[in-house]
Amino acid sequence: MNDATTGPATTRGMMLVLSSPSGAGKTTISRRLLARHPDFSLSVSVTTRRPRPGEVDGRDYHFVSDGRFEAMIAGGELLEHATVFGNRYGTPSAPVLAALGSGRNVLFDIDWQGAQQIAQKANDDLVRIFILPPSTTELERRLRARAQDSDAVVAGRMAMAASEISHWDAYDYVLVNDDLDGCLDKIESIISAERLKRHRQTGLSDFVQDLMPGDS
Repeated sequence: MNDATTGPATTRGMMLVLSSPSGAGKTTISRRLLARHPDFSLSVSVTTRRPRPGEVDGRDYHFVSDGRFEAMIAGGELLEHATVFGNRYGTPSAPVLAALGSGRNVLFDIDWQGAQQIAQKANDDLVRIFILPPSTTELERRLRARAQDSDAVVAGRMAMAASEISHWDAYDYVLVNDDLDGCLDKIESIISAERLKRHRQTGLSDFVQDLMPGDS
């Protein structure tokens, strides 16, 4: 029987998706959240693109060939996959399922296409947050400040941003990243509220039954 002074003992894990146009801040926010929440694991995507300076295989992405990516799709090894700017990205299912099975939360840094695919398979476990830039001018400034892409690539990312933003209404929460700390505080509030949802409190039913007259 549950101790009435402690409440339900267990909480079901969540799959937290962060999406945004390139340059709006989701990668920085993801890293800050992981530092604050040891109960979250990052879902490391596989990709066919080349590593950027400072990226580490297995930490930032699993860098694979086109042939290996195709084999993963054929073998049902991906929860979702998409093509972005000519490169392919996907989420390996095995580590995600293992983390959820052990009661951990999983953080996804993916686009709207991936979020839709995961929603079709695990909607009850999913929390979707879309992060907007404060303006298109600021978005372009951030992209150019990275000094990683040519003018043509930056122009392509800006064009893609409009398409990505058009899917904002497919998300549970939409935030404007005009202040990084403020945006993080809002996400913290979302996480706290989502943890308290009835279906995630896995010990709640037994706890309530213990509180009802005649059931002790």
